[in-house]
Amino acid sequence: MADLSIFLEEHPYVDHSSPLIRAKAEELFPGADSPLERVRIAYEFVRDEIPHCFDIGSDVITSRASDVLARGTGICHSKANLLAALLRGIGTPAGFCYQRITLADDDSLGYCVHCYNAVFVDNRWIFLDARGNTNGRHALFSPEKPILAYRNRGEYDEYFWKGIYASPQMGVMRMLDAAGTRQDVIDNLQDYLEGEPDILGR
Repeated sequence: MADLSIFLEEHPYVDHSSPLIRAKAEELFPGADSPLERVRIAYEFVRDEIPHCFDIGSDVITSRASDVLARGTGICHSKANLLAALLRGIGTPAGFCYQRITLADDDSLGYCVHCYNAVFVDNRWIFLDARGNTNGRHALFSPEKPILAYRNRGEYDEYFWKGIYASPQMGVMRMLDAAGTRQDVIDNLQDYLEGEPDILGR
């Protein structure tokens, strides 16, 4: 068994000790009677109650988990930080996984890195995509088989990067911190990963 402690650590962008994160956890979880139920509640909150800024036409750009919660929006990377923070704060290991997808509906604008979460619960990793279900996306809480926001299409160079990362992609975080508008994000989203996964496979 790999050491899962790194998937519980505080991180500048996964700030689970933030009073905002702690207060939200106290609000979300009192009625949950199992770790898996707490994961479902956190996932569905981030997926459904924190809209993707592109979906709502917002130029509010966030990165740190507590800022995503405070401002109520974020891109997939930001929302993944929030889900990880809510879960790490209650002792559930959570990490990050990545997928290469087209930036537009086709490859006319090139490719970008999409982020979703891996969560260790009931002695296994499950994979959850809290991006938000709009425009035909239908990601679900599905412990047995991942049901994510995007499928890899054979006509394009789309694929999953293997492995689970304990930390978010810092290049993406720096880009989000510098961005002032959605267009800045579109113009600067990277299509590669930095570093090696902390857990191989998947």
